[in-house]
Amino acid sequence: MGALSHESLVEYLLEEAHEVAETIEAGGGDAELQAELGDVLLQVLLHARIAEERGSFDFDGVAAGLRAKMIRRNPHVFRADGTLQDSFPATVEEIVQTWDTVKKAEKPGRTHAFEGVPAALPALARAQKLLDRADRAGLAPEPASAAPATEQELGDLLFGIVAQARAAGLDAERALRAANRRFVDAASGAAPGPRPDAG
Repeated sequence: MGALSHESLVEYLLEEAHEVAETIEAGGGDAELQAELGDVLLQVLLHARIAEERGSFDFDGVAAGLRAKMIRRNPHVFRADGTLQDSFPATVEEIVQTWDTVKKAEKPGRTHAFEGVPAALPALARAQKLLDRADRAGLAPEPASAAPATEQELGDLLFGIVAQARAAGLDAERALRAANRRFVDAASGAAPGPRPDAG
């Protein structure tokens, strides 16, 4: 086995994260979830240890950075000293707007609502994230047809589309990645920057 590095561990971090999601979605129970979360935490610890050996940062720095970010990005929940606010916003929309405003202030160099959406996400997850950002920036397209009524119906529809694509020799993941790129290009041309409340 070669030396451990951030690069060599990426596949394991992703695999462990997917195992947590599968455990939750399949109702694996608390004991299984605890074990899977431990596997994800191990990946975080390994990355922090590699960075510590390079003199870059350590696990305590990761935890302190997370604490500071959560306080900074959630002023509707925390005071600057980390204690809880006495009252909270009434609506989810107010919370999202506060979050977006703080994130925009943290990253003033971002020129479009889609910046920061990881290109490495699976195409379906990336499409959902792009559409979330587009909606908040007033760029979301109108749905082409009526949506399925339940997640089961949606899952069956998606599975059927993948089956049809496979039968036709098409790669559904690659096709959706290309559609994501076309959407970003078209929306970026339509509006060069995010609205003030977009993140």
